[in-house]
Amino acid sequence: MSSRNRPGRPPTLEAVAQRAGVGRGTVSRVVNGAPGVSAKARAAVEAAVAELNYVPNPAARSLVTSRTDSIALVIPESESRLASEPYFSAVIRGVSTELAETDMQLLLILVRDERELRRLTRFVGAHRVDGVLLVSVRQDDPLPALLEELRIPTVLAGRRTPVEPLSHVHADNLGGAAGAVRHLLDRGRTAIATITGPLDMDVGHSRLQGWRDAHVERLVRPDESLVANADFTEEGGRAAMRDLLGRRPDLDAVFAASDVMAAGALTELREHGRRVPEDVAVIGFDDSIVARHTVPPLTSVGQPSEDIGRTITRLLLDEIKDPALPRRHLTLPTTLTCRETT
Repeated sequence: MSSRNRPGRPPTLEAVAQRAGVGRGTVSRVVNGAPGVSAKARAAVEAAVAELNYVPNPAARSLVTSRTDSIALVIPESESRLASEPYFSAVIRGVSTELAETDMQLLLILVRDERELRRLTRFVGAHRVDGVLLVSVRQDDPLPALLEELRIPTVLAGRRTPVEPLSHVHADNLGGAAGAVRHLLDRGRTAIATITGPLDMDVGHSRLQGWRDAHVERLVRPDESLVANADFTEEGGRAAMRDLLGRRPDLDAVFAASDVMAAGALTELREHGRRVPEDVAVIGFDDSIVARHTVPPLTSVGQPSEDIGRTITRLLLDEIKDPALPRRHLTLPTTLTCRETT
């Protein structure tokens, strides 16, 4: 049977080889960028590819290159958290923007329980992706160590601890939080509470440490009775604010470790008859769309969430291209945007 294609069928590797007057293996090496092909043969193949409008079969290509041309963005959170927290949508936007000019496909994978963790383990263990971006990591998260054991290029948005060995990118959580609390101290606030994020996450711990550091810098002893733990949700912010008002009715400012929690705190303050900022000043963290639509509009520490997405993607693409690259640890700056809650 002739190697010519049937009408309506896409051109095959054999058809390119026949048109170029070379062997099938030569065509395969050219389209996959492999060495060992003469300039004359390469030119003939490239001309045949252009003439026939040949597109390499991704599955066949992956057998030659051991590449899938896809990366996974793994978020170990629920759909409700993904939808309600603007940070995640900004990171996803940054990742997809950075991949737009590449041939890489992006797979979004949520890991919500042990079953889904096992499924992800099988998936990446079979090398179905070339690399993994991991967002929202916790100190005891088994995924980073698992991916390292499987030798899958991996870059984190955030980190497990300050000594995270894997490549990662995060905002200056400690410095941003400290700047927010200094701003409140400079405005004469003396009983500054904080609503923390989860303390099994570096982001939660670092923002709490920033609250402490700002007090120490100003020779003020941090009062731990002004600390309430929460979970980055609006309801968590409300519950923490309610607890703080019960314990410390004299508080005159609140630094919340996320805008979403700050929005919950504002609702609770309003229900308790506290005026913002006259009675209690409030600062959030993220400077997301939430901050611009609270009542009153929220002063917030802005982190470059979309830039984090773009940067982790660049680092991962570099590591996929050259797995021997040294791992990189990048901290991106934050900025305080003042609105009507301070």
